[in-house]
Amino acid sequence: MSATEIAERRAARVNVAEIAGRPSGGASAVEVAIALARNRSLGVLRRILYRSVAIVALLAVWEVAPRLGLVDATFLPPFSEVVVAWWQLVLDGQLLDNTLASLGRSLSGFGLAVAVAVPLGLLIGWYRPVADLLGPLLEVFRNTAALALLPVFVLLLGIGETSKVSIVLYACVWPILLNTISAVRTVDPTLLKLARSLDLPPLRLFQKVILPAAAPTVFTGIRLAGAVSILVLVAAEMVGAKAGLGYLVNAAQFNFAIPQMYAGIVTISVIGVAFNQLLVALERRFTSWRREQS
Repeated sequence: MSATEIAERRAARVNVAEIAGRPSGGASAVEVAIALARNRSLGVLRRILYRSVAIVALLAVWEVAPRLGLVDATFLPPFSEVVVAWWQLVLDGQLLDNTLASLGRSLSGFGLAVAVAVPLGLLIGWYRPVADLLGPLLEVFRNTAALALLPVFVLLLGIGETSKVSIVLYACVWPILLNTISAVRTVDPTLLKLARSLDLPPLRLFQKVILPAAAPTVFTGIRLAGAVSILVLVAAEMVGAKAGLGYLVNAAQFNFAIPQMYAGIVTISVIGVAFNQLLVALERRFTSWRREQS
């Protein structure tokens, strides 16, 4: 828990205590609930404003610098012009069509990577014979960049959807797999000894001890893979695609439609942030026991 959250909770307790300690006979449950809700809302508003300062400052500089001639407005138009271009792309349907195309490919590859890498990582991390068998092969491929293999995927699978989903799958597997292996191997030995002393069968041991202990590190890999899925896909779409945000940015660059190019880049950034926040919410849901212990 951060110092800001601790201070906000203390302020909430002080306000509630002031209400409850009034000379008029104390506060009702409704008044206490209202005070708690008000303090909670103020705390959320403060956090949102505090975390938005840097972004607002960046957008302000982006807007002012081209207008003052600090940068060439031809290559970096003011942010307001980018917003206008973004809205035009929304109205003519280009942004929606390309966003849906990119999301379909990215989520497909990402989902397949999670389905493959998490069980495989658990097996490699827990069973030494599996690790000895697959370890050398993993070391070869983990050090090969996904984009370096893009021509291979295109040659083998064509320029259609299969090659793009496959390159995303390949790129996303490694952060999830490596973090899952590390998570299993670094489970507290004391927990394992206590679980074995209770004669837990292997399946229950995995369910009750290993998976909860490994979940935070596994989700770290999943969040890294979420960012990778978008970045790799955009790069792949720039090489060969007829739809997608990468295609939109690349086509705008070739046509010298600079505001549209930045509109596509901003859309990619917003999608990345939203996807990461979704994964953070899922992580909190599946690792709620950590907050209960703190």
